Amino acid sequence: MKEFLRPYRVQKKDIVKIAERVSLYVVVGTLLGARLGDVLFYQSPQQYVHDPLGIFKFWDGGLSSHGGVIGILISLWVFCVRSGKKYPMLTWVAMLDLLCIPALLAGSFIRVGNFFNQEIIGTGSTLPWAVIFGSPADGSSVVPRHPAQLYEALFYFVFFVVLWALRVKSPKIFRLGRTSGLFFMGTFTFRFLIEFVKAPQSVLLAKGAALDMGQLLSIPLVLVGVLLFFCEHKRARSRSND
Repeated sequence: MKEFLRPYRVQKKDIVKIAERVSLYVVVGTLLGARLGDVLFYQSPQQYVHDPLGIFKFWDGGLSSHGGVIGILISLWVFCVRSGKKYPMLTWVAMLDLLCIPALLAGSFIRVGNFFNQEIIGTGSTLPWAVIFGSPADGSSVVPRHPAQLYEALFYFVFFVVLWALRVKSPKIFRLGRTSGLFFMGTFTFRFLIEFVKAPQSVLLAKGAALDMGQLLSIPLVLVGVLLFFCEHKRARSRSND
């Protein structure tokens, strides 16, 4: 954030305020989006008919990573709209470029946590590195399974290192939108593929469906990445820098 705002002569105290506001928007967007995403995409709506407030009990578990991403996209858009007059350089695409690389590192840590919590488990496997989860969170049978959470954690960490290194070593080739474009294309293409070794999670799809919910939700996000990477994006500048 500091390096991005330096050319615009934004004062240090304002950078701190911006960072704090962005963090608040992202946290709220993540929690609401992840919870609502789980309710809409993975749970049966009938279970909330008699307890509608249960939708917001995110502390009881049930969070969707795709929903969290959608929540972040919306919350950043709201932030940019509200801050656009004072900080026109903080466009929606610019904010995505700033946040997508650290998001990969956060995603890696989250998947490690899922592994220890025995959540989002993989399908059965006879591979030598298959893992037996003694108490799967979803009540699945105790058999050797793909450690799908660790597959994701490793990919996110490696992708984090690659994108970070590319941005540091070749910043000029990363025009506005390319960093986030690569993030969405790479991350959700992998999410589409990894779903083949993950146990089904959504109760809304018929058993044996060609694609699971994670794959259906990943496709539009890959397309978002294509648009971000290949479309021209103009960065707004403040009047003092015109």
